[in-house]
Amino acid sequence: MPKKCPPPGLPQYLATFADLMALLMCFFVLLLSFAQIDAIRFKKMADSMKDAFGVQREIPANEIVKGVSVIKQEWSPSVAEQAVISELRQETSETEHEHLKLKDGLGEEEISEERALEMARELIQQEMAEQFEELSKALEKQIESGLISLEHEDRKIIIRIREKGSFASGSARLDPGFDEVMNKISQVLVNRPGTIMVAGHTDSIPIRTGRFRSNWELSAARAVTVLHSLLRNKGIKEERVLVQGLADTKPLEGNDTPRGRAQNRRVELIVMRGEDIDNGDFIDTGAKQ
Repeated sequence: MPKKCPPPGLPQYLATFADLMALLMCFFVLLLSFAQIDAIRFKKMADSMKDAFGVQREIPANEIVKGVSVIKQEWSPSVAEQAVISELRQETSETEHEHLKLKDGLGEEEISEERALEMARELIQQEMAEQFEELSKALEKQIESGLISLEHEDRKIIIRIREKGSFASGSARLDPGFDEVMNKISQVLVNRPGTIMVAGHTDSIPIRTGRFRSNWELSAARAVTVLHSLLRNKGIKEERVLVQGLADTKPLEGNDTPRGRAQNRRVELIVMRGEDIDNGDFIDTGAKQ
């Protein structure tokens, strides 16, 4: 019986198979287009695939490489002397480097300790400038009348209280009208950190009364009087304050004229910030003893 020849051309099922493969390819292409690819994870996976298929760039060695000789079956090369390295660096792979950039946005920028200290000093200087402006506004009338003078030096503010209007000659009792001025000063200092030094000064004319044996006692007594007036504001902690009686050892002008002696008779409130930073400490506690 004669055999039937197959119909010419490809089998009929291949058309259905080809359509199915095309549909599957389109389906997976659509899935891939909707998916979100993590570049970092994809690169890590690619590197792992490279290592798995032997395409790694570096070959880790646990031991020193050894050679083979016809005379000696095994030998080890001499270890080279260590080179002097003046700088230590930490190597980061490309993948981890990109991850660090995306994580914190710092990139290759590094903040050294010196730069951090400089930034801390700049911040304190800015805060002290703001405090100086606040004191200038609060004591504007007293400054114009010559009762008080202000001076700003880097991270230090000096409030000079003149004898005129604050103390009677040879007395350590604060005039009652000056309490309002001390209240204004304390209201500004209570909201600002820093050490407050209260220093009393006199002229060079010797004094000897029933209460004060010398200018040392007079300058110290005036400084303590200003201190007690300042501490009426309960927000100012005693740990922040230092007291000094300097007599005539730190004159502003010469004591050979009445004007110079009047300038030297004063009590100074010195607000200081940043001494701990100069010693390498980032913490400004507001009290330094």
